[in-house]
Amino acid sequence: MKQTLENIFDEIISVDNLLEAWKEFLKGKRNKKDVQEFSLKLMDNILALRYELLQKRYKHGKYVSFKVYDPKPRDIHKAPVRDRLLHHAIYRKLYPFFNNKFIADSFSCRNKKGTHRALNRFRDFAYKASENNTRTCWVLQCDIKKFFASIDHKILLQILRKSIHDQDLVWLLNKIIESFFSTKVGTGLPLGNLTSQLLVNIYMNEFDQFIKHGLKVKWYIRYADDFALLSESKNFLENLIPQIDCFLRNQLKLLLHPNKVTIKTLASGIDFLGWVNFTDHRILRTKTKRRMVERLRVNKSKETTSSYLGLISHGNTNKLKKEVFGEKK
Repeated sequence: MKQTLENIFDEIISVDNLLEAWKEFLKGKRNKKDVQEFSLKLMDNILALRYELLQKRYKHGKYVSFKVYDPKPRDIHKAPVRDRLLHHAIYRKLYPFFNNKFIADSFSCRNKKGTHRALNRFRDFAYKASENNTRTCWVLQCDIKKFFASIDHKILLQILRKSIHDQDLVWLLNKIIESFFSTKVGTGLPLGNLTSQLLVNIYMNEFDQFIKHGLKVKWYIRYADDFALLSESKNFLENLIPQIDCFLRNQLKLLLHPNKVTIKTLASGIDFLGWVNFTDHRILRTKTKRRMVERLRVNKSKETTSSYLGLISHGNTNKLKKEVFGEKK
């Protein structure tokens, strides 16, 4: 029997849940001016927010935008504190439910997942597709053009309604989704909202299910809008491209990035999630290495050094450690 969410709105806006959400939201933000101002009258602010939600008078606040470079420039949109608190309250209740619906090989913004586990899973798939490196393994890589900016609000709400039968919650999610648009009204989610991370996974789960159950692809990994399919057959992967393109266009109104659809052999090196993956090892992407060296040149603190040592520990980097950190092993 298909599981659905019902009568959960009251749980989300309960004082207990809002207070727990505040504790989670507060981590690493205690010294922020806007957070300190909100915390001065914490209970008053929480009760006022709850009252607006109960009365259906809630309106999402305006976003503040700024750019980050990681390494390419991205537009981040930060919501006011009270809205971010609400995002956490929603996430606490919705994430466990939807996480159970996701495929095992979706790795972005999920507990006990992340890039390193995705890379290890990629390696496991490569061994299987190549029969322990005894035959050629082909890899189809794709990327979605302007991913967050292209999410269609109407389609997203249709997907949510399939699992959420609580109309009050649908109303609230609609308020948050419609609080932002990118280049045109009705499209886009803001990079920066905690809810956006969950909503894009819910959106792309439609695609994941199509790949696994519609196209019956055995070896498929997705991290956000970056995904890879592995096979012993190049023709098999080539025939998938028009079907993938058709599903994304027609069902989700998303477009494949024309310059980021490639089919290569694993032996030639597959650039995936910051690492170049080969049949029996992986090395750090050249651009990532250069960026690391530049940052260490500016800031070689213990914390920064430890962070990068942790990063490069997930690949074959003995030579790099010696070059950059002066380590022998």
